[in-house]
Amino acid sequence: MDTAAWQPPPELIARAQVTRLAAELGCADFPSLYRLSVERPDAYWRHLMGFLRIAWSRPPEGYVVLAEGPAFPDWFPGGELNWVDTVLAWGHDPVRRTAPAVIAEREDGALRQLTWAALEAQTLGFAAGLRALGLGRGDRIGLLMESGIEAVVSFLGISALGAICVPLFSGFGVDAIHSRLSGCGAKALVATAGFHRRGRFVDIAALVEEVRPRLPELQVLILKGGSAPDAVVWEDVLASPEPDLPARMGPDDPMMVIYTSGTTGRPKGAVHTHGGFPLKIAHDAAVHFDIAPDDRFCWPADMGWIAGSLILCSALMRGATLVTYDGAPDFPDWGRMTRLIERNRVTHYGASPTLIRSLAAHAPGSVAGDRSTLRLLVTAGEGIDPEHFLWYQREFGGDHCPVINYTGGTEVSGGLLSNVPVLPIVPAGFNAVSPGIRVEVLDDSGRSVRGQVGELAVLAPFVGMTRAFWQDRARYLETYWSRFPGIWVHGDLALRRSDGVFFLRGRSDDTLKIAGKRLGSAEVEEVLLELRGVAEAAAIGVEDAAKGQKLVVFLVPAQDAPADLAAAVVPHVERRLGRAFRPAAVHLVAELPKTRSQKIMRRVIRNLYTGQAAGDLSALDNPSALPPLKALAG
Repeated sequence: MDTAAWQPPPELIARAQVTRLAAELGCADFPSLYRLSVERPDAYWRHLMGFLRIAWSRPPEGYVVLAEGPAFPDWFPGGELNWVDTVLAWGHDPVRRTAPAVIAEREDGALRQLTWAALEAQTLGFAAGLRALGLGRGDRIGLLMESGIEAVVSFLGISALGAICVPLFSGFGVDAIHSRLSGCGAKALVATAGFHRRGRFVDIAALVEEVRPRLPELQVLILKGGSAPDAVVWEDVLASPEPDLPARMGPDDPMMVIYTSGTTGRPKGAVHTHGGFPLKIAHDAAVHFDIAPDDRFCWPADMGWIAGSLILCSALMRGATLVTYDGAPDFPDWGRMTRLIERNRVTHYGASPTLIRSLAAHAPGSVAGDRSTLRLLVTAGEGIDPEHFLWYQREFGGDHCPVINYTGGTEVSGGLLSNVPVLPIVPAGFNAVSPGIRVEVLDDSGRSVRGQVGELAVLAPFVGMTRAFWQDRARYLETYWSRFPGIWVHGDLALRRSDGVFFLRGRSDDTLKIAGKRLGSAEVEEVLLELRGVAEAAAIGVEDAAKGQKLVVFLVPAQDAPADLAAAVVPHVERRLGRAFRPAAVHLVAELPKTRSQKIMRRVIRNLYTGQAAGDLSALDNPSALPPLKALAG
C-alpha cells in the first residue's frame, strides 16, 4: 500500500491551523514552512509564542544557548513563565469561563464536568493547599491517580506551585512505585484510594500503605476517596482559602520527571521543563492534530505514561475540552469507545495500534456508536500495519477523518515524525518531520540513507527534548548521544522513501538479524497481520548457531481464524520477505504480554521464550500472558 489513502479536501486545507501558521510566516505550503522552521528556528519559535498564545511573564531574549553543547541546551534565555498560565488564560473570556474545560466519564457511566472558571479556581486552590503543607518549588510530588478531574487538577496544581510532578502508572506494584519515588527523592504523593476497571475495584490505598515505610523521604500523603494513617484528604488540600498565583519559573526549570523502562537497567527519569514539554505539545496539537478552542479531545490513557500528560496538554494548552475516561475500553462491551464519542461529542480521538486492532477484531459492535462529530484521528505508541490503519480511517472514522500517525517518545515530549492533515497520507506512514526538528535515517556509519532501514536520528537540539535523566547525565549521554558525535540516536528503526515518506520498522533493540540481513520486528509483524485470522502478532529473534538468529513468531488468532492458520504462516512470510526470513517456529497463544497503554512487550516474550528472567514487569497489564510463554521455552 504505497499510495495515499487520504487526500485532503480543499476546505480542510483552507481552515487548518498549519495553513494559517504558514501564511502568517510568508510560507506558500508545508514544505516551505518546515524549511523555515529548521533554517531559522529562532524566528519560527518567536512567531509561535503569539500563534500558540503562550503566556510569558517575561518574554525570552533569545532562542537557545549551547554553552554545554547540543546535549544540554538552555532554552529561551531571559524568559520567565509557568506553563499553567497558558492553560488558565483560555478561561479568562467571560463566555468561555462557563464552558467545559474537562469532561470526565467513569467506567460506571457517571459524567462530571469542570468549567474553565472552576479549573482555574481548583488549580490555584490546590497549589495553595500544597504550600500550606510545607511543599514548595522544586519538590518532587508523585501522582498516582486514574484519569479524571482530580488527576488534571493535581497535575496542574503541582506545576502552579513550582513543584515537580512524578506521574505513576495506576497499575504499578509496590516495587515499581518505590523505585520511582525513591529515585527522585519524592517529598509527597498525591494518590487515589482506588478505582474500578472492568467492574473490579483496584485498591491503590493498600499499595500506598505497603510502600510508605520504604520511603523515609516521603513526608506528605494526600489521598482522594479514602483514609489512611496521617494522610491528608484531597478535598481539604483543594479548599485552601487563599489561592496562589502560579509560581514564576525559568524555561529550564523542571515541571515533570517521568520514568520510562528501558530494555535493561533501572527506569530512566526523563526531566521535562516549563519551556520544553508544554510548548512542544501545544505546537504539535496545533500543527499535527489541528486542535482549536472548542474542540473536544479524547484519548483514553493512564496519567502514569507520557500519553496522559501529552493529551492533557494537547487539549488544555489549546483551549479545547479534555474528555477523560478511567475504565477499560471494552467494558461493558467493545462498543464503549464509540458510545463515549457519541455521548461527549468528541471531535478528536486517539488510540494505540493494539487498541485499533482489537476494535477491528470486534466490529461491527465496536463501531455501533455515532461518530459523526469526529474530524481527526490519532494513533501512536508503536508501529501500525497498513491494513488496520485503513480500517481505522475508513470504518472507525467513516473515511472523513485523516489519521495522524505520530511517533516520538517519553524523552522527546511530542512527535519527531508525524502526519499533517494538509498533505496526502500513506497508510502506516508519516508524511512529515515535525517542524523545528532535523531528522534523518542513518546507516551504521552515520550516513544519511534512503530506501533502506536505518537508525532514526535527530541532527540538532530541539524544543521538548528531555533535560537529561534525573541526576544521571552520564546515562543520558550514553543512551542518546554516544553513537555519533553531536547526534541524538533515538532507538527506532526507520525507512525513508525517496518521496520523503517515513515508515517505522520497530525498536533498535528489537532488530532481527538473520543470515546477516537486518530488519525490524514491525516489518515482519505487518506481513503476519496480512493473514486472515491473525488478530495480533509479535516477532522475535532467537540466537541460532547457523544463522546468527532465527525468526520465531507468536500469533493471537482471531475468532474467525482458519484451522490451518499456523501452517499458512511460513509460506506467506517466505513469499513476502524471502526464504532467509522463513520462521523457525510459529506459536499460537491466547494473548501477548502488553502494557496498560497496549504496547506489546517483545522483550518479555524473548526473555521468557529463551528461558531467561522476564525482567522489568512494572508496566505489564496482563500477567496471565506469561505462563504459556514460559511453557514454550525450549
